[in-house]
Amino acid sequence: MDTLRPVDPSHEEVVRSLAEQGVGYVLGSWVDILGRARAKATPIKRLPELLGGFARYTPRGICGIGTMNPVEEEVTSLPDLDTLTVLPWDTRFAWMAADMWSDKGEPFELCPRSILKRQVEKAREQGYTATLGVEPEFYVFRPESLGKEASHLIPVTPSAYVKPSPAYDVETLLDTADFLQRLVEYMPGIGLEAYGMGVEGGEGQYEIDFYYKSVLEMADRMVLFRLMTHQVAKQFGLCATYMPKPYETVWGSGNHFNMGLYHATGEQKSALRDGKRFTAECRAFTSGILKHARALTALSNPLVNSYRRLVPRLMDGSVSWAPIKISYGHNNRSCMIRWPENRPCIENRSVDPAANPYLVAAFMLAAGMEGIRENLDAGPPNDTLTYADRNIANLPRSLVDAVEAFEQDPLVHEVFAPGFIRDYVDTKRQEWEQANLPVPQRERDEYLLHV
Repeated sequence: MDTLRPVDPSHEEVVRSLAEQGVGYVLGSWVDILGRARAKATPIKRLPELLGGFARYTPRGICGIGTMNPVEEEVTSLPDLDTLTVLPWDTRFAWMAADMWSDKGEPFELCPRSILKRQVEKAREQGYTATLGVEPEFYVFRPESLGKEASHLIPVTPSAYVKPSPAYDVETLLDTADFLQRLVEYMPGIGLEAYGMGVEGGEGQYEIDFYYKSVLEMADRMVLFRLMTHQVAKQFGLCATYMPKPYETVWGSGNHFNMGLYHATGEQKSALRDGKRFTAECRAFTSGILKHARALTALSNPLVNSYRRLVPRLMDGSVSWAPIKISYGHNNRSCMIRWPENRPCIENRSVDPAANPYLVAAFMLAAGMEGIRENLDAGPPNDTLTYADRNIANLPRSLVDAVEAFEQDPLVHEVFAPGFIRDYVDTKRQEWEQANLPVPQRERDEYLLHV
């Protein structure tokens, strides 16, 4: 079978090692627009050919971007052997992150991993390397919640119904410890190290915190972490979701991106903090991200549902903790960007867990690098509650607003290929249109007899 690159005989040793561990199949996995892993399972003896590039796919439409076309160009996956991971929850399978290549011998324009790698290289040329830490929130619930008549997610334990919020509740944590412990125990097997796990503000909502990595490696690991969460939940007869806002009555799920920046030459030194002091580079980097915040939102909040989270208040009238303003502050969680006091990074609080980590990281990094090149200054930080401040610009309030900003932003056209921009904008605009066609019963109740 033809391969994109010559088959390396030395990879036979990798085959033998994996076979001795009981691995029968390998996944050269690429990701779709929502960061969902996609691959065919290849018998382990074919690993050398897989690494040479023989697995071919037709990804448009099937993977959430563009229109399906039975005569479209095929693309080839080129797995990265450095990412080889035996899946700890099912050791029959090994996983590798893969880049998608076209028959023209170049990265496929819709490949999220290749898009991020280009921005990592551009940052290196500018003298910087980037790190990423992620704080994913997710809901774990009982499968009976999926019935058509269900009005809420049924949490694992009734203790989750503590009021006013189950956030940090120890009893709820202990009642879910079996699931959380298994997830944490599997994490070293996918290259992540947890330093904390806890209950979040929603009934059945959780967060596991882990240490940062290089920006590319963290994006790879986040794909596995999301997959693992779903798989471990199934082991306990449960379901997990990274949907940003499952019900209007619950807290939305965030996926805060903590991006660090370091000088690439000499001793690794943070470019964002000097001791406890945030640097001029940090201000410029932050300013670049804020400059392109509206376009970034189309990637960081990619679903119609995402914008049900980006609101100032919850149903009970309490503060939502989700950002709605294009602003930054020191310890201000109402801002889009927070400068945390305990780590050398900036925290983007707008990102939600439906976002593709490669795409968000690529555009965040490109925007921050532009801010440094142009020495941008967003002005002083906002260290008061920003929700009602009319002097601060809003983030987009709907997916269509974000997509229009994305299409018009000049930096978007530097980071992404024309085909990506066209297909992403068309796909997301259609999602918004389809979501707004049905007339909800609430509108009939309110307007039918009164207008």
